[in-house]
Amino acid sequence: MFQQILDPIAGSLVISALCAALPLVLLFVLLGVFKVKAPVAALASLALSLLLAIVGWQMPVNQALSATAAGIFYGLFPILWILVNALWIYRLTVATPWFEVLGRTIRSISNDLRILSILIAFCFGALLESLAGFGAPVAISAAMLMAAGMKPLKSAVVSLLANTAPVAFGAMAAPIIALNGVTGLPLNDLSSMAGRQTPFIALIVPLLLVFIVDGRRGVKQTWPVALVAGAAFGVAQFVTSNFFAVELTDVVAAVVTVAAVLLMLKFWQPRETVGMDGSSAERAPEAVHAAAAAATGSTSRDGGSAAVTAAAPGTPVPTDNSRPEPRQIWMAIAPYLIIIAVFSVAQLPFVKIWLGQVGSVTFAWPGLDLTDSAGKPVAATKFKLDHLKATGTLLLLSGLITMALYKITASQGLRIYKDTLVQLRWTIVTVTAVLGLSFVMNLSGQTTTLGFALASAGGFFAILSPLIGWIGVALTGSDTSSNSLFGQMQATAAAQTGLSPVLMAAANSSAGVMGKMLSLQNLAVAAAAVGLDGAEGTLFRKLIGWSLGLLALITVLIFLQSTPVLGWMVP
Repeated sequence: MFQQILDPIAGSLVISALCAALPLVLLFVLLGVFKVKAPVAALASLALSLLLAIVGWQMPVNQALSATAAGIFYGLFPILWILVNALWIYRLTVATPWFEVLGRTIRSISNDLRILSILIAFCFGALLESLAGFGAPVAISAAMLMAAGMKPLKSAVVSLLANTAPVAFGAMAAPIIALNGVTGLPLNDLSSMAGRQTPFIALIVPLLLVFIVDGRRGVKQTWPVALVAGAAFGVAQFVTSNFFAVELTDVVAAVVTVAAVLLMLKFWQPRETVGMDGSSAERAPEAVHAAAAAATGSTSRDGGSAAVTAAAPGTPVPTDNSRPEPRQIWMAIAPYLIIIAVFSVAQLPFVKIWLGQVGSVTFAWPGLDLTDSAGKPVAATKFKLDHLKATGTLLLLSGLITMALYKITASQGLRIYKDTLVQLRWTIVTVTAVLGLSFVMNLSGQTTTLGFALASAGGFFAILSPLIGWIGVALTGSDTSSNSLFGQMQATAAAQTGLSPVLMAAANSSAGVMGKMLSLQNLAVAAAAVGLDGAEGTLFRKLIGWSLGLLALITVLIFLQSTPVLGWMVP
């Protein structure tokens, strides 16, 4: 039996916490400063966390290695199981002429990449997040942006930044449900509180997306539709999470936002359009054709073909923006409709119950026998294997249906699956190493030490609490995992310092999502999805400013909610 120690280094919680932070500091410094490749950075940080666990936190060697194995397995299943199958579906579409039709369909809605960044990354990405989560929205929305003509790096950055506002209620509200499970606080209160925090971020994100795509000009010309998208999403998220079913929060918000944006585009269009090469064209009636040509002309076509070819050699280059026939449109978007249909059926009460009974197995991970510093069992020693109801399995089923619809042979489907695994080989190393790091830090007690050191700040904890959630998601890549890791500690520390446990627990989830764009798993997913292997460090450097800026904004909001100024917002 191994019992975690809160202050193993010199008997000091502060010194122990500084040591516990070293693997995270090493990971971020190697990526952001020294531009080390993601797999190497992840493996180095894992090695350091193992050394600290064994020497500093006195974790038995066999248990430390078992914790590493548990993290690696969790990285493979469910996370990489989701990513591999999501990317496989995308590559199936690329192998058919329907991918080119999809690009035409997207551009026929608008040939302005600023508008498409809102519709695809923010709206459709939110819908995918509500159903799947765990990296699938980033992979699929980035691929769709490339189909529309956006260059690979920008597609990845836009998709990662957009994957913030919906995350707290993603995967059918799994993060909030997990928070309820570990804290015992009322689900309705946690849902309501998060629904009074994340909408403020939703209001800002579309503006940031158009800024990334087109700078100040983009904000100046498209701020009306960006604000409509943000406001529609935020209001729908607030109303659904506070007064209806928490599980449907993102589904309702995404659908409402798509409807609001499409309705607005019927009555309003930006003065100029911005094509795939960043060039603009006046939206005068006689210049519409010229604008379309600018989006697919010789210069931009080179950029577009490079973007698409990077993801999958041989992808057809879009040649026009004409609207395809209705049947062609339905066939082009069929894989995504299939995904939505499969996941929606899986959420039907009787199907969900059946999948939970026959498609899920819970077992104790072999080689782990430990308790926390208070002598209580650690939940992470139990492993839940959702073999049938897993998101990755449902995506695999969606892919098989897509194969049948597109008449792709079994041999061709297997070859594409193999090619997908080859494409993701370094991503697999990165993700498994980071999850190994996460599990070692969690099970050895390093994460708890770090959390309790931050929680010892008294009333100042209201400012540090969002940072804890941010660190949790940046480390694990999952708001659900971060809530499982830190939720109880946040509630306990809040009660000790006279703050609202509901507020601080929800803050862990709402602020945590700002770290998702920096998690090495998501960076690896995005880089792989757009065919830029090894670009994780570049993405990290492009996104860290946005992540910290959004974290600062929501920290101010949460701090004010802990005071009489906005205390009336707490349930």
